[in-house]
Amino acid sequence: MSGMLAAPPARASREPPPPKEAPGEPPGRAEAAPARPAPLPDLEGAGAFVLCLQAAMLARASLAEAAGALATEIAQDLHCERVSVGLAGRGSVRLVAASGGRVIEPRSPAGRAIAAAMDEAFDQQATLIHPAPAPALPFIIAAQQRLAAGGGAVCSIPLMSGERIAGILTLERATGPFRDWEVARAEDAACFAGPLLELKQQAQRGWLARLGATLAAGGGRLAGPGGGLARLAVAGAAALVAAAALVPVPWRIGAPARLEGAVQRAIVAPADGYLRQANVRAGDRVSAGQVLAELAGEDMQLERVRRENELRQHENAYKAALARSDRAQMVIHWARAGEAQAMLSLIDGQIERAQIRAPFDGLIIKGDLSQTLGSPVTRGDVLLTIAPGESFRIIVEVDEADIAGIAVGQPGKMALAASPEKPLEFTVRRIVPAATSGEARNYFEVEADLVAGGAALRPGLRGVAKIEAGRRSLLRILAERPLGWLRVWLWSAGL
Repeated sequence: MSGMLAAPPARASREPPPPKEAPGEPPGRAEAAPARPAPLPDLEGAGAFVLCLQAAMLARASLAEAAGALATEIAQDLHCERVSVGLAGRGSVRLVAASGGRVIEPRSPAGRAIAAAMDEAFDQQATLIHPAPAPALPFIIAAQQRLAAGGGAVCSIPLMSGERIAGILTLERATGPFRDWEVARAEDAACFAGPLLELKQQAQRGWLARLGATLAAGGGRLAGPGGGLARLAVAGAAALVAAAALVPVPWRIGAPARLEGAVQRAIVAPADGYLRQANVRAGDRVSAGQVLAELAGEDMQLERVRRENELRQHENAYKAALARSDRAQMVIHWARAGEAQAMLSLIDGQIERAQIRAPFDGLIIKGDLSQTLGSPVTRGDVLLTIAPGESFRIIVEVDEADIAGIAVGQPGKMALAASPEKPLEFTVRRIVPAATSGEARNYFEVEADLVAGGAALRPGLRGVAKIEAGRRSLLRILAERPLGWLRVWLWSAGL
């Protein structure tokens, strides 16, 4: 099985194959009879062991649980008292799990001894075995000897992930040294377990750590001999960023907009009364002088009759005083007759205005009096709103963050929601100095004149307007709004 895997790192010792054990004999007696050949490793059993090991690790969600499953499976298969798993990081190895669910405090004597043995194997990038049967390769195994103080055996094996060491696997046995085929079996397991543990470790990192690792890996590829295409892509991206920062492009300020009549006239009730007749409603086109609605005039007619009677009485009294040459009474009745005449003229005007007429040709844009016939109205109540049918203006609701870029005379275009394929050209005419609050934002109303109208235009249509505000770099356009928000946030935070 080991011949089909990635080549394991160098091993601190190699021993000849163990003598073959006779059935039923204890291991010690088999090793004592060198004349018997050692058994070959069970390749099918090794393959099944690696598959079971992978399944046990993949079944665990967290890194610590997967490392613990790895240590436990190896300890049971190779009859070890303790198996520890450490992961590499920042030039040293960190202990993450041990077999049997043991919790080893890193600062305890046992934790420090295990970490030292792992660091020793990590620094030399080799499998270290104690006791090391002769002939042994020239590796330092001082930390392995200290961990095995008392006559035990220790074996530290690198967990390989490609060509990099992802961690160290340390095996401890109280009696009997590790045989060569056992070390080979543990190295096979380490070659399979290394990439899995590294994937688990990367999945538990934060997004900042993953981004840093990705950038570091990308930098390594760029610096390598095969990174010509990657360097070209980075150069192209840098050129695009430089162009975005230096090359000016048209800057257009977008904002919601609505279409209104150039002149809107409110039709109000001329006097207190009751609504008797309604001839139009919103959406109807009217002509100048057309009767739009009519108020009930019975009360006004009665008031007119009363004022006529008062006028006649004062005229008759004036004539009688004139016949008597009573100058005082003449003056009094003359004044009262004039007052009655004025009131009569006022009543006549109210009767005439009871028929509400259109002041000009236009379109009724608000009001439906057909639903309120017979209801009382008070003088000054708005009954209808009329606007010219061919004259319009655009109201652009510019956000307060963009109002500094708006000036009178700037051109722009408005795309109506009803017909976005035909944008309307306009010119800014006036900027309302006071802000308006609505829709959870503050905005300024910017009035604009249409350059050319259209037959399908109606007051109240809405859309999106874009005002030409000069030229700026693309990077400045994209960063201005976030930077403005950041400045306000820092200011509000007291920074």
